[in-house]
Amino acid sequence: QVQLVESGGGLVQAGGSLRLSCAASGRTFINYAMAWFRQAPGKERDFVAAISWSGSSTSYRDSVKGRFTISRDNAKNPVYLQMNSLKPEDTAVYYCAATIQYGVPRGISSYDYWGQGTQVTVSS
Repeated sequence: QVQLVESGGGLVQAGGSLRLSCAASGRTFINYAMAWFRQAPGKERDFVAAISWSGSSTSYRDSVKGRFTISRDNAKNPVYLQMNSLKPEDTAVYYCAATIQYGVPRGISSYDYWGQGTQVTVSS
């Protein structure tokens, strides 16, 4: 069974940092582009960041540029999301996703595999 499992979420004060990790089982995702999405209560799931299979290309939503960094280590976990200078509006469930498509897709429909999500709550 192919699984992506997120970890690292939690409660943090505004201005703080968290590092999310995404672990894979059931198959290798070395040749897959990876991404993070998030979904706040009552809102649609939104793109946060993506990284190409090689790690040479990344893409971010405008509101997290300069604060979040996506990276990957194919020898260990597939992907990480370092989140700094967190704001209350970053509060959401964060999902890891994988796609065989080339580049750094931003659309939900581009991704074939999804994790169950990890809660990130930023208090003001």
